[in-house]
Amino acid sequence: MLTLGQRFWKNKTAVICGLVLIIICMGAVFAPVLAPKDITQMDNAHRMQGSGDGYLLGTDQFGRDLLSRIIYGARTSLTVGICSVAISAFFGTMLGLLSGYFGRWIDTIIMRTMDILFAFPEILLALAIVAALGPGTYKTILAIGIVNIPVFTRTVRGAVLSVKNLEYVESARAIGQKTSRILFLEIFPNIQAPLLVQASIAISGAILTESALSFLGLGVQPPNPSWGGMIAESRRYMELAPGMIIWPCLAMTLTILAFNLFGDALRDLLDPKHRSR
Repeated sequence: MLTLGQRFWKNKTAVICGLVLIIICMGAVFAPVLAPKDITQMDNAHRMQGSGDGYLLGTDQFGRDLLSRIIYGARTSLTVGICSVAISAFFGTMLGLLSGYFGRWIDTIIMRTMDILFAFPEILLALAIVAALGPGTYKTILAIGIVNIPVFTRTVRGAVLSVKNLEYVESARAIGQKTSRILFLEIFPNIQAPLLVQASIAISGAILTESALSFLGLGVQPPNPSWGGMIAESRRYMELAPGMIIWPCLAMTLTILAFNLFGDALRDLLDPKHRSR
């Protein structure tokens, strides 16, 4: 039987997407070192120009370096994506554990509340929350985190239902272990696989939602660069400087695609049916 590491290195999709995500994350972390220019530095003599004159990807309508702003935009998008998913995963896991383990009226209350949240389209619910709280990076993180809680709650609840009556859980109950110990030391370690897969896929959705909010002017606020904000600013100048919209779109597409494919590969790697392959 192959180990998880051996199966990972045999899965080309997981390896390639993992390397792409590592490069993107490293670029975001070391943005101050990698960015060739200050993201707020304006060069009126080279506004909306293409590649050249010290600007690898060209400049925007204010003469700011597009490459530097895209690198810092990666930091913004990944920060929002990871932090919002962390919020969703934490509260969704807690609610899913309670709902799946206790059932009855607790399950009914929690799941009907999640159904109400599910009834709203994700972007509309995020818009409503941000409109109520006001625009800003931290408020965007909170809004996206709240929107994604039902997905994690359902994922964890389904996993709990599949394991809560297995022998090792019944044995823990029989010897009188506390409910909290059963939940967090017996059940939770055995439901982490679907949780990890859902988290990796949810990050791509969170990045897309953040970009949509920033595009509408309700997400990350200027002068902080955001891929969605850059796309919104560049739509007026698409014919004059197409690179202004092409490069942030490519960066966002590559990141979202890498997270989605990595999540699919991770699901296959953690699936017991594939462990003998």
